[in-house]
Amino acid sequence: MRRFILGCGLAAVLAGTALADNPQFTGADPHAVFIGNELWIFPTGGPGGSWAPDRFGAFSSRDLRHWRVRGELIRRDQIAWIQDDGAPVHFLWAPAIAHRGGRYYLYFSVGPQNPTPSRIGVAVADRPEGPYRDIGHPLIADGGHGFEAIDPMVFVDPRSGKAFLYAGGSAGAKLRVWELGADMTSIAREIPVATPPNFTEGAFVHVRNGIYYLSYSHGRWNGPDYSVHYATAKSPMGPWTYRGAILTADARHQGPGHHSFVRTSRGQWLIVYHRWERRPGPGPYRGERDIAIDRIRYGRDGSLLAIVMTDGAASPTLPSR
Repeated sequence: MRRFILGCGLAAVLAGTALADNPQFTGADPHAVFIGNELWIFPTGGPGGSWAPDRFGAFSSRDLRHWRVRGELIRRDQIAWIQDDGAPVHFLWAPAIAHRGGRYYLYFSVGPQNPTPSRIGVAVADRPEGPYRDIGHPLIADGGHGFEAIDPMVFVDPRSGKAFLYAGGSAGAKLRVWELGADMTSIAREIPVATPPNFTEGAFVHVRNGIYYLSYSHGRWNGPDYSVHYATAKSPMGPWTYRGAILTADARHQGPGHHSFVRTSRGQWLIVYHRWERRPGPGPYRGERDIAIDRIRYGRDGSLLAIVMTDGAASPTLPSR
């Protein structure tokens, strides 16, 4: 069972390179990023269902074995505009984090899509654990007409220095991309892009050796066909060449998806994703999903190789940074 630690003095407790035992903890839609010498995960939900869909929390680890609960980032009742659409219920889903200019930006989905369109918000903090302050209005509010404003992801291009917001999901499964303003809380322009094959939701972009990788989830979120596919391009806005599936269900794990990629200080790439553990049958699956971390490998031509899901001692370790 995963051990959670609250409070200070973490460095002394987490010395060494203990093995990571997948799954890591309960949660979904994980956005992972290295901050200092720790891997931080910003998910929907949390261990044992401790984070309801009315708030976001964060967790960090120095060894992928012990996780520090970083507390509450922002709650639904701290987002002043959330009731403006008149919908009877609202949920917070799929957070994404970006760091620029000494500040942290938390992008998030507000759903469901019906009876009013989903929206994307952003909140700002001086520290990764918050507290985060909502900017006072939604960043993206023009959902509908085949587009669902969910699953934001921000990629800062190391080549140009520009920040791009990717979003879109299940209702129509349409991908849209915007260039963000220098303040990271405004839209500079929308960039027309083609939605790649088998795209459903959960876009993520990373770059390696001059190749830009757009990876995303395909299929029904609670079904056995949920999986991760990818496409490549020479720029962060495409045009994208579809390359196929890289993470699919196996005999022990179902519906792996909604992921993020991170690179360790030693150059090893990891994928952080959620999955259903040993759920029999065709779905729809019920209950809680779990977050897992596995290795990414590349072919000599830059292709992504099929990802092998692991458990227990076979899971990756986190090298000292």
